[in-house]
Amino acid sequence: MGKITLYGIEPSPPVRAVKLTLAALELPYEFVVIDLTVKEQLSEAFVKKNPQHTVPMLEDDDACIWDSHAIITYLSSKYGKDDSLYPRDLLKRAVVDQRLHFESGVVFANALRAITKNLFFFGMKVIPKERIQAIVEVYDFVETFLKDHDYIAGDHLTVADFSLISSVGSLPAFVEIDPIKYVNIITWIKRLEQLPYYSVNDVGNKQFIAAVKGTNFSIEQ
Repeated sequence: MGKITLYGIEPSPPVRAVKLTLAALELPYEFVVIDLTVKEQLSEAFVKKNPQHTVPMLEDDDACIWDSHAIITYLSSKYGKDDSLYPRDLLKRAVVDQRLHFESGVVFANALRAITKNLFFFGMKVIPKERIQAIVEVYDFVETFLKDHDYIAGDHLTVADFSLISSVGSLPAFVEIDPIKYVNIITWIKRLEQLPYYSVNDVGNKQFIAAVKGTNFSIEQ
């Protein structure tokens, strides 16, 4: 195995998904913080490696991979002792892939990023009602995915859990998860919190929530 380097920031949900995967696979790596506030991601050296200048980015020897979903499936496929985190069975893999696309296209794009980008980069102080509704819809979908299943893509832990817990677990910064309405989600979160390496997500998530709360936002009435 060559040298693995992960570039990103601790509070970022996609970065945390990669950290969870690296921890589950027991892979040693170097973590390099990219300070987005001073636009380190736009440095010539970084853009040369990643033209989209996004985080997380992973270096595996000379290979550079970005987008958390591409990274975590790559790591699991290359370094997994078995195929439990990213199944080889095509149907099981399709379910995992669907959940990953759900995270990127619905949870992150429509809910999480749509709010945080405006909060942190454009100084928005009032969150539109439709953004809050988008979060509620995410909770509804995830609750359904977990019906009769212990994990987000079935009965076994997969990289889909890492991707979704990092983003869904950040959404209470805006809308708390109702423990009565969303029993499956609460149970799933508690189950993942028992993982011996869960702290790699918890630390960054607490930083994310604290940063959001510090903006003193309000919700459109």
